[in-house]
Amino acid sequence: MKVGIDSISFDIPKIYLPITTLAENRNIEADKLMKGLGLHKMSFLDVHQDVVTLASNATLKLMQQENLEPKEISRIYVGTESGVDSSKPVGSYVLSNLEQIFGARSFKNCDVVDLTFACIGAVDALQNCLDYIRLNPEKKAIVVATDNAKYDLNSTGEYTQGAGSIAMLITANPRVLSFSKEVGVATEGVFDFFKPRRNFTKEDILQSDDNPSWNDVLENEINIYKEQPVFDGQYSNQCYISRITEAYEHYKSESHQKGKLYEKWSAILMHLPYCFQGRRTFIEIFANENPELLENQLGENNKEKIKALAKSSEYLDIVNQYIFPSEIASGQIGNIYTGSIFLGLLSTLCYHFKNETNITNTTFGFIAYGSGSKAKVFEAVVEENWKSVIENVTLFETIEQAIPINFFTYEKLHKKELKQSVITAKNEFYLEKIEKGNPVLVGARFYSFQQ
Repeated sequence: MKVGIDSISFDIPKIYLPITTLAENRNIEADKLMKGLGLHKMSFLDVHQDVVTLASNATLKLMQQENLEPKEISRIYVGTESGVDSSKPVGSYVLSNLEQIFGARSFKNCDVVDLTFACIGAVDALQNCLDYIRLNPEKKAIVVATDNAKYDLNSTGEYTQGAGSIAMLITANPRVLSFSKEVGVATEGVFDFFKPRRNFTKEDILQSDDNPSWNDVLENEINIYKEQPVFDGQYSNQCYISRITEAYEHYKSESHQKGKLYEKWSAILMHLPYCFQGRRTFIEIFANENPELLENQLGENNKEKIKALAKSSEYLDIVNQYIFPSEIASGQIGNIYTGSIFLGLLSTLCYHFKNETNITNTTFGFIAYGSGSKAKVFEAVVEENWKSVIENVTLFETIEQAIPINFFTYEKLHKKELKQSVITAKNEFYLEKIEKGNPVLVGARFYSFQQ
């Protein structure tokens, strides 16, 4: 029995910062970002948006696109590293928002949960739901990846920012992709990228050593959460390479396959924290699979030989045919953490649909990564009816409709100093308010749908 993605939808912010604008204001040579990293636009959340609105909008589009009824959906599993609460999952917000459209308690028998492991959380959610459908083939599940990739102003991660959500319907006998049961896994507990609780004493903040009550905090220690991560870019890149190469070899073992796996793939889908990350790191796997080709490259050491191999016609053919289609949307949206690999999937499918490529019954290779760190490698086969789904997905058209913002507006949004939205919400969920007065609801987030 085949199990996989039967349909797919997405939601992205309606505004973006041009990379050229960021480069000009940060005194960075624009070509280093555009030609060097593949970056062109950076999607950014408006005042009324957050990861809940993105997830809710993407899921609603999926429900309406497929004329689904709430009773048909057994679970909504969310992969995110941008949760808005330390206890209440994004999935529960999505469910209650959908009930504004489909009716009160219409999803009362739907299981929801968030899965968090940096950028690989939605892959974990997907595989959990695939196993569920294998055991319950009459059921349907929805997997949602939703994130806001936000970095400190003037940091080395600033130009990789982005936001978006991908929603996928998981069923038996799917129309788009059916997945392998085998999965290659590689894990190591490291600190390449993380979002810690940051601790301060009241003495640090209030300049008082007698521990006064402050905003209902009785403890002397005050914890704050910051959306922006602590990260080491070079170390994280090395962890990425180490995990994906280990997971690739493990998948070979788990699936009892020998030889060069990628040679049977018609697409290579990787986590893209920036557009060209896939092509810059898959070279390591390519080099391992082609030792004789590596040895023939010019260079004093292995590092120089790999650099030369990355410019070879053999490798560039791999990039242009199997990796490039996944990069198109990434360069126009930016990093969306858990959704990046699935944005690459959607970009690839839309690219081949537009170009009328015959990819039916071909195999896609997935190479997922999440900092902290874990990688997973698995495969999926493109099903015969994939075009009937993708013809209704307007990914590239939606990207083109986004509106650029200036640098002043961008910084105001980043610092959360802007009080009014750049673009008024329309035909979408929006964040109406965060409760501040009611002591039993303080911090509760309330959403509405704007026609």
